[in-house]
Amino acid sequence: MSLATNRLLHRLLPFLAWRHQLDAATLRTDLMAGVTVALVAIPQALAYAQLAGMPAYVGLYASLLPCIVAALFGSSPQLNTGPVALTSLLTAAALAPLALPGSETWLVLAVQLALLAGLFQLAFGALRLAHFADLLSYPVLHGFINACSVLICLAQLPALLGVAGAGQLPFVEGLVHLARSLPATHLPSLALGAAAIVLLSLLARFAPRWPGMLLVIAGLGTLAWLGGFEADGGRVVGALPEQVVALALPATDWRQITDLLPAAFVLALVSFLEAMSSCKVAAARTGQRWDGNQELIGQGLAKLTAAVCQAYPVSGSFGRSAFLLHARARTGLASVVGALMVLAALLAIPGLIAHIPRPLLAAVILVTVAKLLSLAPLREAWRSSRDDGLAGTVSFVATLAFAPHIEIGILSGLLISLALLIYRSMRPRVAVLGRHPDGTWRDARRFGLPPAHPSLTILRFDGPLHFVNAATFEDAVLAVEREHPRLKVLLISSAGINDIDASGIDTLRRLHRQLTASGRLLACCGLKKQVIDVLERTGLWAELGPHAAYRNEDDALPRLLPSLGAPPPPPAPRRGLEW
Repeated sequence: MSLATNRLLHRLLPFLAWRHQLDAATLRTDLMAGVTVALVAIPQALAYAQLAGMPAYVGLYASLLPCIVAALFGSSPQLNTGPVALTSLLTAAALAPLALPGSETWLVLAVQLALLAGLFQLAFGALRLAHFADLLSYPVLHGFINACSVLICLAQLPALLGVAGAGQLPFVEGLVHLARSLPATHLPSLALGAAAIVLLSLLARFAPRWPGMLLVIAGLGTLAWLGGFEADGGRVVGALPEQVVALALPATDWRQITDLLPAAFVLALVSFLEAMSSCKVAAARTGQRWDGNQELIGQGLAKLTAAVCQAYPVSGSFGRSAFLLHARARTGLASVVGALMVLAALLAIPGLIAHIPRPLLAAVILVTVAKLLSLAPLREAWRSSRDDGLAGTVSFVATLAFAPHIEIGILSGLLISLALLIYRSMRPRVAVLGRHPDGTWRDARRFGLPPAHPSLTILRFDGPLHFVNAATFEDAVLAVEREHPRLKVLLISSAGINDIDASGIDTLRRLHRQLTASGRLLACCGLKKQVIDVLERTGLWAELGPHAAYRNEDDALPRLLPSLGAPPPPPAPRRGLEW
């Protein structure tokens, strides 16, 4: 097999690299890590399916083949894929306007949503667009996650109280419905859920390596069964279907697909960002490399597999990936073993799973999501940049205000952050320079510095010269002309110009010709190679002549000042330990 063929095969089938990594010690570690993550995955899968408006057992189905496919075709050995809280909420919010939770239509739409989101991610990965996820800033993402955490908690309180839920409602209406339902609280459900929250919190604090979720659900579930919780009106998971995995091609309805496209795009983006954060943490801890585009392909194939399995969208789980990281998993085999353990539980103890009280699952979600709820990133965003703080706050408020259409929240934050980025690009820093006592050239107005020469002005432009800010550059040059009537030479300090487009070229050419016509000289120093390449291709480099190739201000002045009848400037004072 040729080297090129071998590389292509490993790119298409990344799990082939496992054979070079698996020795006896690694195999033993990965097997134990897989068993450990399964103990967490089973209760989480049941709980998150409930959050998505699906029958609880569907969460277990979503933890089988999709998890294995993601492990085989992804790039991060520690990333565990399956049902997660945020993706489950996005699924419920996307389907709420179209169907009733738990209905046949709801299940069909969930499968279609998994299909669309998977196709989006697969296409992004194939086109190598992983870096486009960086367009969604962290303040916007944190604002969205915080608002979603609030909505998730609100959605789980009815199950914790043992009252009927009202589905996905606007935030205020959900609060009103919850308040009106308080008199009908099922006290055994409340007691069971509260006990679960306390025990889960204590175990997470004092015994973080224990499978706290499984222990609490098994222990309190047994007590509930012995105490007749179900006979007393308590809600449980319910009987599981006899068929463990039902493989079928997803039904397609183009009208429904059109309605789901915006939600599928947002879900694909947020899901990848959630997976990407886990991959970054794991890579920093283990030193193992990961590929964002390959991970997009793996996550996309996992969602497509979920659609074929008649499940709902899955994603990389930060919590379960942390378990694999702590268990020192080295390959994706750990996730494969975890999925097989979930399958074994489905086959061996379906009766026990059916009698798990729903308040326990609600408690699992509340405790898990509470860790996501933190306003510290938003406060930090306001401290660092008002633009970031505003974008994050808009994302948070819009997500709550437009619920259940929560995709509007993240899109609003994205649009605000991009609009503010463009606005900042329109106003780059422009300064007239003067010689500072330390020998550097600095903002003359800020430091009260004299000009380089009465007939020569140095103008610094910090930013790419393109269509967004070309007018700002032109206004700055014209302002220098007005404020310096004796101007003979204008030197553009161009070290900050790292790019130029057609609008920038047109503006620069027009200003050069205007200055030349009025008997003035336009010179440049510090031009970067990529800018010079564009100037050469457009012919402007020949027009600017020999006065555009100066390395810096100190290189330009000895050549420009003699033309003004002035002696060359003295050498710059020595700084620090320079000789």
